[in-house]
Amino acid sequence: MPWPIRASVSIDEGATEGLSVPRPRGHRLAVGFQQMLRSRSTLLGSALVLVVAGLALLAPVIAPYSPVTSNYQARLMAPSAAHWLGTDHFGRDLLTRILFGARVSLVIGAAVVACNALLGTFVGAVSGYFRIADNILMRIVEALMAFPAILLALVISAVLGGSIVNVVIALSIATFPYTARIVRASVLVLREMEYVEAARALGASGLRILFGHVLVNALAPLIVRLTYVFAIAILSESALSYMGAGPQPPTPTLGNIIANGRDFVATAPWIMLFPGIAIILVVLGLNLLGDGLRDILDPRTEV
Repeated sequence: MPWPIRASVSIDEGATEGLSVPRPRGHRLAVGFQQMLRSRSTLLGSALVLVVAGLALLAPVIAPYSPVTSNYQARLMAPSAAHWLGTDHFGRDLLTRILFGARVSLVIGAAVVACNALLGTFVGAVSGYFRIADNILMRIVEALMAFPAILLALVISAVLGGSIVNVVIALSIATFPYTARIVRASVLVLREMEYVEAARALGASGLRILFGHVLVNALAPLIVRLTYVFAIAILSESALSYMGAGPQPPTPTLGNIIANGRDFVATAPWIMLFPGIAIILVVLGLNLLGDGLRDILDPRTEV
């Protein structure tokens, strides 16, 4: 009886240089976490967002005063031990109003992001994958994009009335077309990939391919866009509140706090200065965080 023959194959290391070996998802998550820890911009952005969000969330607990109660004896006080950031023209503590105002701005920003994630993703995905729906949906999107986003949001908010819900509706309508265009562009590329053709050959339906295969690989640009939407929503809400089309007083927002300080910019500049710094920190943190997430979630990033 012949003995079995054992064949040994030696692979030259140089022959594998051009090959890309697929790595498990857990490995990519671990590597992505390591990248985030090594990225100073991502850590700084995350820290800024978490600090501002934490302070806003704990505003009812840590705020030293009421955000709406007036105290005319403390009117236009400069920053001091009693009022760390000073007071406004009604004697209200500015630190307290900024904390509650940041809370309102973050709630509006998060709601606008959620609307963009749902409406913008759905419209862009359906338009990019199904050619029949593309002509109809994209004409609507292009009609909305013909107006500047802040002008469209201002008109809608003025028509509906100044409230938190109406501001969310106005900003969502003004920003979702851009999200839809980004998602559509990604889907147009991904629907021609080989794995999509293989799924079609196996009999998978269009919706299953779109939501189970295509959109999963379009998450990187979508997440970056949503962080940008968050920052834009906070800036736009502040602009609407500054012009009187946002949530109405006595509800504190960063925009109407700045608007209240317009007449006192020479005598009490802190009323406009400190809310402006809060807006800058939040927007800067979101932009840094978005750039870091893009580098981590992009599947084409080599490690």
